[in-house]
Amino acid sequence: MTTVLITGTEESTGKTAIALALAQLTREQDRSVGYMKPKGTRLRSVVGKTLDEDPMLARELLDLDAEMHELEPIVYSPTFIQGAIRGQEDPDELHETVRDRFESLATGRDFMAIEGGGTLSTGGVVDLTDPDVADLLDAQVLLVAGYQHPGDVDEVLWAADRVGERLAGVLFNTVADGVYDRLESDVVPFLEGREIPVLGILPRTKELAGVSIADFAAELGAEIATDAPTDAYIERLSVGAMGADAALRHFRRTKDAVLITGGDRSDIHSVALEAPGIKCLCLTGGFRPSSAVLGKAEERGVPILLAQSDTLTTIERTEEIVHAGRTRDEITVERMRELLTDHADLHELLDHE
Repeated sequence: MTTVLITGTEESTGKTAIALALAQLTREQDRSVGYMKPKGTRLRSVVGKTLDEDPMLARELLDLDAEMHELEPIVYSPTFIQGAIRGQEDPDELHETVRDRFESLATGRDFMAIEGGGTLSTGGVVDLTDPDVADLLDAQVLLVAGYQHPGDVDEVLWAADRVGERLAGVLFNTVADGVYDRLESDVVPFLEGREIPVLGILPRTKELAGVSIADFAAELGAEIATDAPTDAYIERLSVGAMGADAALRHFRRTKDAVLITGGDRSDIHSVALEAPGIKCLCLTGGFRPSSAVLGKAEERGVPILLAQSDTLTTIERTEEIVHAGRTRDEITVERMRELLTDHADLHELLDHE
């Protein structure tokens, strides 16, 4: 059986989509596959229980009949972490639980995808970091990394050293066109000279790097106040906390952004609607803009979202949503399968016994 743990140098590197895409690609070879995420970190409340959304998606897309407590034996919530710090959790018992769940899920499987939790170090309070889990489950490790500038190589080297001999290779994800050639010509040979294999470089795509306005509104719980298309993607946020003249100069330098500003700042609303890089406005405080602003937004095809929370809270939540990228779903995984097929060499990883 092949067991691969997918971890990352930081949060939101695309681990879920990659783990599920790998499992699906393996299943196309007429091999049985399984999935597990030992530490649930992407949490939300479901029918009175706090669960991780990623195993839910895995169960659906991979047709798994396992229960959620098997796919996700540890709910790594703030309450759990605080309890572990206070000595209320026994690391040895948790290790045994994870191992038992894994053995049950892996029975009869040819391939097991193990998704890491949060960052490489998540789980340290109970000695269950991703490298610890790899040792516990005798797994190879696929390290997913981003790349924007040469300094990011430090993180890759540190992570590779922490994983050690279990490292199967590095997969760079969401790499922008402007740095792709430098990564391929300079960084890859450097890493391979350090005996760190690079298994692929996946280019940045809007479908995976950004989040649609419709998905953003749903995640934020915001009302859509305009009759304007919501299929455009946003990749960053801009904050309208300055005067109108300074705001216009700032907005003209940004692109694919959501503007977060108070619902009572009509001067900023009007200026933002003149900037092509602002794809939607998110107005805070429960204020509804004037009919003139709403009419202008609809005329220009720019959605306006209304958030009940204050500006600071909305900014913090927006950063989480935009940084995480597109909501994980079947389309996300299908697109990742295409990218892996076209831009990565995973033959040895998937076929390893």
